[in-house]
Amino acid sequence: MQQISKTDVASAQAGDAKALELIVRRMQSRLYKLSLRMLADPDLAQDATQEILIRVITKLSTFQGQSSFETWSYRVATNYLLTARKVLTKDPGLTFSAFADDLLDGLADENAAAPDDHVMLNELRLKCTMAMLLCLDPPHRAAYILGEVLEFEHVDAADVLSISQANFRKRLSRARKQVQAFTAQTCGLANSSAPCSCSKRLPAAMAIGRIGHTPSAELSDAPSFTEVKVAAEKAAFVLRTAKLQRATGPLHPLKDYANAVLKLIDPPG
Repeated sequence: MQQISKTDVASAQAGDAKALELIVRRMQSRLYKLSLRMLADPDLAQDATQEILIRVITKLSTFQGQSSFETWSYRVATNYLLTARKVLTKDPGLTFSAFADDLLDGLADENAAAPDDHVMLNELRLKCTMAMLLCLDPPHRAAYILGEVLEFEHVDAADVLSISQANFRKRLSRARKQVQAFTAQTCGLANSSAPCSCSKRLPAAMAIGRIGHTPSAELSDAPSFTEVKVAAEKAAFVLRTAKLQRATGPLHPLKDYANAVLKLIDPPG
């Protein structure tokens, strides 16, 4: 992924419109992916991404180059995602226990289970993977996403969250243990003896509207269900949870935010 140079940032800070547009375009996909993993809802993630990009632009003059611009932008983003009332009031407050109960409610038997090549199995896998992280409280969710899913170096993740490296490692460790335990106990992709499987869950998930009947465009670049299933089977047991959480593809936004955001900040005369 192409990095943003401090020269580009300095030009944008000096009023160069093209440099500012370049920055917004290079950051929008990264910030959308972070927002989607934090919120597990494409509509909420789109709204959050636009708000975050507006904050990146309006706070641009405060960037002093003490970290990379990307790290600084993620700090702006996580601060919004962890503190904005608009975000916090829509957090479902899900727990692992409640999520497990929901997954196991209405599982089909072997005769009614969806076939392994059903077009919506991957959609269910992806949405379940992302929704699972809503069971973590937002601070632990952010630590897990930065450290385990996006694979930030601990020093950078701690910088993003404005906490010490020691505190980041503690948060990541606690979050990792919870997600690994839940996945191992519940998810058939990670543990073949677990009670829930995508094929058994799919009929109920479609019937109650948890997923639609056609694949979502924003998830179209994700690895296939079969690819992920085979990769999980080949991975060491302790690594399966991380592999499943990372197997979402790039999660590119469907909307180009650059023009819309820049018009909001500096509307044409």
